[in-house]
This record gives sequence, structure tokens and C-alpha cells, in this order.
Amino acid sequence: MRAARSANGYRVYDEAELRVVREIRALLAVGFALDDIRPFVACLRAGNTAGHVCPDSVAVLRRKLAEVDAGIDRLHEVRQELRDQLTHAIASREETCLRLRRTTL
Repeated sequence: MRAARSANGYRVYDEAELRVVREIRALLAVGFALDDIRPFVACLRAGNTAGHVCPDSVAVLRRKLAEVDAGIDRLHEVRQELRDQLTHAIASREETCLRLRRTTL
């Protein structure tokens, strides 16, 4: 963070630095690592009004989107596997209950 000093020694941040902080916090909140955030900060510090408009930032966004899509695909697979296991467990339990009823009658 770049700060000027006021007459009383307090740090004073201009609007551009506050925009950088907001960008960093927003990206951290959605799971970006600090290394992934660097291009966004560089983009803002280059004078752009948003951190996502530079080619390096766009590349990070594309990579992160691909990671999220892969994670979602994997979660769908896990979900289906769990459903299959649950269906099998319920069917096995019902079969066992039917067998027990037949032997006790």
C-alpha cells in the first residue's frame, strides 16, 4: 500500500489505493490466492478503472473459471456416486428386512 503522510504523521490513502484494497478483498473473498491477485493490482496501478480489464487478469479469470468448472464437475460425480450408494444401501436393507420377515413367519 502506498500512503502519503499528513502533517500530523497519519497515513493518507488516495482513492486509487482504496480501489486496490477493495479489489484485493473482493478477490480474496471468492477464493483467489495472493499470487492470482497480483495482475489485478498491477492493472489498477497502471491507471485502469478496473482490475479485470488487462490481459494478465483475464488469463487468471479464465484459469480460475476452469478450476471452478472442474470442481463442479467433480462434485456432480461425487453426488451421483453417493446417490448410487444410498440407493444400493436402501435396497439391501429392504431385502434383508424381507428375508427376516419370511424366516420369522
